[in-house]
Amino acid sequence: MFGWAATFLSMAIAAALVGASGVAGLASQIAWILFLTGLVLCVMSFLLRRRGPRVW
Repeated sequence: MFGWAATFLSMAIAAALVGASGVAGLASQIAWILFLTGLVLCVMSFLLRRRGPRVW
């Protein structure tokens, strides 16, 4: 997830350097959404593994 966010971020930077502001804006928004999704999934995974399954 973070790899895709980095890909879209680099694409946004490249598009901004070329002058394609629409593409740069869209790519940066996609990168932000992917980063937040990855962060939420990472925190959830950490919290659920910390508790562990309740096996009786």
